[in-house]
Amino acid sequence: MNLILFLIIGGVAGWLAGLIMKGRGFGVLANIGIGIVGSMIGGFLFGLFQLSAHGALGRLVTATVGAVLLLAIVNKIKKG
Repeated sequence: MNLILFLIIGGVAGWLAGLIMKGRGFGVLANIGIGIVGSMIGGFLFGLFQLSAHGALGRLVTATVGAVLLLAIVNKIKKG
């Protein structure tokens, strides 16, 4: 059950990051991938700043913040 929740949160976080950064999502698999990597980045950053997020909503926020940052970095590299 945790794996399913992890994939759902990753997909939603990737989709939200796509909406925030480009105005659209990237497809289900790409959204999940972006959300999963984003959750790792967000978890690292939240830990670095000693912030904590609890529950499914907290995980979603953490993953979305990380995914937005990931997309911002990727966009910067593509343009540079």
